[in-house]
Amino acid sequence: RGTPRRPDTAAGGEPDHDRGLPQAGEGNKVVMNGKITFVGAGPGAVDLITLRGAAALDEAELVVYAGSLVNEKLLERAAKAELVNSAKLSLPEVIEIMAAACRAGKRVVRLHTGDPAIYGAVSEQFRELDRLGIPYEVVPGVSSAFAAAAELKVELTMPELSQSVILTRMAGRTPVPEKEALERLAEHGATLCIYLSAGDLDGLVEKLA
Repeated sequence: RGTPRRPDTAAGGEPDHDRGLPQAGEGNKVVMNGKITFVGAGPGAVDLITLRGAAALDEAELVVYAGSLVNEKLLERAAKAELVNSAKLSLPEVIEIMAAACRAGKRVVRLHTGDPAIYGAVSEQFRELDRLGIPYEVVPGVSSAFAAAAELKVELTMPELSQSVILTRMAGRTPVPEKEALERLAEHGATLCIYLSAGDLDGLVEKLA
C-alpha cells in the first residue's frame, strides 16, 4: 500500500492498454457498476479539502494520486483503498488502471492537487474516458490562489483598484501563447494570480518590472 503499481504488460513487454477496456465502435454497451470521481485535494493542508472530496476518499477502493504534488497525509482517509502513485505513469496507464477498476465495480478517486480545472491536466483524461464510454464526476477543490489570498488576508477584487482576476503562469514545458505573455496581461491592471512559476521568481519579477 502506498507503493506505485504499474499495470501488467503484454508478451511484448509494453503495457497492453487495450486489454480489459471497452473499445469505441464495438457496439456492445459495457455495464459500469463502479464510479470514477476526480477530486480536488486543495492547496495542501489536509483540512482544506471539501467535505464532498473527503467523503469520496473515505469511500474509495482505489485512489490514483499525483504523488509529487498531493499531500500524502490525505491518503490516510482512504483506509480501505489501494493506492497508486501516478507520478511515473503515462496517460494510457492511468486510464487503464481506472477503467479496469471501474468495470470491476470499484469506487475510484483520481486525486489532483488544488482544483482539477486549474492546470490539472484533466481534459485529456476526460476525453479518454468519454471515448471509452466510462462515466465520471468532478469534485472541485480550493485553488492555491484563494488559499494564498486567505493566508495574506487580502482581497483579490479591491473596489477602485481591480475588479478582475487573471489566472495565468509563466511559460515552461507548456508554452504560453504570445497574446497571453505576462507583460501583456499586466497592462490590464487586473489582479494576476500566477501559478507554476515559483522556480523562477527572478525571471517573473523581471517580466513584471
